[in-house]
Amino acid sequence: MNARFLAMCIPVLGALSAGCSQSRPAPAGPPTMVAHYAAAPVTVDGRLDEPIWARAPAYRLHLSSDRANTGQSVIEGGEVRLARDQRYLYLAARFADSDIVAEGDADQLAHWQKGDVCELFLKPEGQTWYWELYVTPRSHKSSYWFPGRGRLGVPSCFDYTCGLKAAAQCVGTVNEWRDEDSEWTAELAMPIQDLTARGERFEPGARWRVLIGRYNYSRYLPGPELTMTPRLSKTNYHLIDEFAVLELAE
Repeated sequence: MNARFLAMCIPVLGALSAGCSQSRPAPAGPPTMVAHYAAAPVTVDGRLDEPIWARAPAYRLHLSSDRANTGQSVIEGGEVRLARDQRYLYLAARFADSDIVAEGDADQLAHWQKGDVCELFLKPEGQTWYWELYVTPRSHKSSYWFPGRGRLGVPSCFDYTCGLKAAAQCVGTVNEWRDEDSEWTAELAMPIQDLTARGERFEPGARWRVLIGRYNYSRYLPGPELTMTPRLSKTNYHLIDEFAVLELAE
């Protein structure tokens, strides 16, 4: 290959390389989940009949990317909504469920080991700490506060108390495996005063991250089904860098 040929090829190769670089899509940022302002307080009874739930965006639950990429798909779907007022951040959930299971019989238990549960994770941007809040089909609740991911197993993190409210409604028979159930709905209300006890802001413009996860146990499933929104890369609800941005709408 002579020098003249190389001189002709190098600019062309450089242009092609630049063109490929320019056509490469920019990395996507985290998804956003919106909590609209509720003009009237939400009655936490699990019925989802307040006007705010009719207009709040619905977010579907997904399998993690590693499972979806193998061809798996959600068997029993669900959707969640968020809202807020001056006193609470609210969560509403509706889950298809063929076999409603809730064997925990008290609050502040490890309910993910005892049956179906909806989990709300909240984290202030720029801080290491975050909350993990539960509601079960029997209206039991748990509230955990972790100083950071490096202290997840410390017992004191599970002794956290707050003013969390939780309630659920079931279309079916809880803990009866012989029949077939339909669905369950739930509501959570987390007091803003508990979220801001360490100096955090919780108002439009404040930066928070959020994740909702679900454990679903059923005799009709090949195994427990774990879903979430937003979609995570792996089935690990503590991947806080992949949480959605929580937008506190006016």
